[in-house]
Amino acid sequence: MIRIFAAITFVLTSIFTAFSQDPTLGLIFKNDDKVTDGYVLFGNNKTTYLIDNCGLIVNQWESEYHEPGVSKYLLPNGDLIRAGSIDGQFNVGGLGGIFEIYSWSGELKWSYQVVSDSLHAHHDLAPLPNGNFIITVFERHTEEEASTVGRKYDGEFWTERLQEIKILPDNQAEIVWEWSLWDHLVQDQNELLPNYGVISENPYQLDVNYIDEGEKSSGNWIHANGIDYNPQLDQIAISSRLMSEIWIIDHNSTTEQAKGDKGDFLYRFGNPATYQRGTEDDRILRNQHDIRWVPEGYPLSGSLMVFNNNHSEGRSKVLIWEPPLNDNGTYALVENEVFGPSEFLWTYEAEGFFSSIVSGAQVLPNGNVLICEGIPGHFFEVTQEKEIVWSYINPGVRGMGIMAQGTIPENNTTFRATRYLPSYPAFENLELKGTEPVELEPFVSACYNPKDSTEEVLSMSDSPASFDIIIDNKIVKINSLEPYQVMVYDLNGHVLVNEYYQKNSSINFETLNRLVIIKVQSNTHTITKKLLFR
Repeated sequence: MIRIFAAITFVLTSIFTAFSQDPTLGLIFKNDDKVTDGYVLFGNNKTTYLIDNCGLIVNQWESEYHEPGVSKYLLPNGDLIRAGSIDGQFNVGGLGGIFEIYSWSGELKWSYQVVSDSLHAHHDLAPLPNGNFIITVFERHTEEEASTVGRKYDGEFWTERLQEIKILPDNQAEIVWEWSLWDHLVQDQNELLPNYGVISENPYQLDVNYIDEGEKSSGNWIHANGIDYNPQLDQIAISSRLMSEIWIIDHNSTTEQAKGDKGDFLYRFGNPATYQRGTEDDRILRNQHDIRWVPEGYPLSGSLMVFNNNHSEGRSKVLIWEPPLNDNGTYALVENEVFGPSEFLWTYEAEGFFSSIVSGAQVLPNGNVLICEGIPGHFFEVTQEKEIVWSYINPGVRGMGIMAQGTIPENNTTFRATRYLPSYPAFENLELKGTEPVELEPFVSACYNPKDSTEEVLSMSDSPASFDIIIDNKIVKINSLEPYQVMVYDLNGHVLVNEYYQKNSSINFETLNRLVIIKVQSNTHTITKKLLFR
């Protein structure tokens, strides 16, 4: 919206003091020789953006629902699947509840809710090759129910359920497969209960009484914040923030089979204290996010990767490791009868690199890694040698809107960012062209010049009669019937002028002796011109 100043005529003098101004958000840095060609998908409030390597918007989708939910993926057919947040009986971060599918053009094609007193979808989803998708769901259990599985703590608690959703017409869906953690609990408190056992002798089940110390008074027990699907193995990886563990389970089962031994953990990693084969000193993961396999055909293919938030230590790391996979799809208990390994194939850490919550990482086909440092809303690409070759800061303030270039980002937390290559099937037969940056008042740069945008561009001579610019030596007179904005940039993208006027004005450029770009914009017209003042 054009902001209106009271003065109709404004004379601007002596404002062009030489100074340097670097971007504080949006595109920060780009190495054309080393960055992976492609497009990055991320969300802000109710909007999902797809940007190019210049930080220019290639496409965007608008929803009625805020982003916590929290995942979003671009499907091979060009549709966007997105999780949104709706209220319910669960009060916790990452709460979702509604899933939407939008066409490439932004049309809402399908919407479905997973919300009840006992169930509420949250955090992540995993698209499957058959068009279905798997979701994470909070599953509430009362204190009375908890006693039937040997839980020693008072109050209700929430386990996790996975549901495979088949999309049906008219905003309907069919649950074609389910797995519930409730069926895979072990306890050593009550010998009379059927799930009684020695914890250390049952590493393929979860101790119902292992608990994160900070959550003893809360029902939020597991807090699964990420899942991934491996089509070659037909297995699902799950990240539990409050267990500081990742689990792998078999998807090659029926719902009934998933209730039995076939639904037990195949593999677990990160915190052997959960199955009493280690202590706090043996814990590797702390409050991690975004578990995923490195895809087939990529460098380090078949490895697992996670963003290890290290909440208590204040220093995050990205970790890639090779799980001890057997030929039959099971995993070996290797080092001291715990699930290994103890060493990693690749790690990333840096001074000041830290996010206590959210975040993620993605291996790219050339071996580079796209990292989302969640709390500062910073996503960047690094090489295997850990050189940063692309850097971007989310301009969106959660719950508010988009910030202007030059302001310091605040509360722009980003759950995850995902890069898609130009060869991704969703882009077939599409002409992808970035239009303008996400941020307001963007700098002119090698990547972005207002004259290259899709706005109507007029020369000084053919501007409409109701919107005239008259240049008289170094005086620029602007006559307009409506409010307008004047922005002046040098050729390095530094903003020299950014002012708003009601109607007519006269601007004095007598102190300016250089080539600039002047952009004058009202609600209905835009004029962009290079001017040389001598």
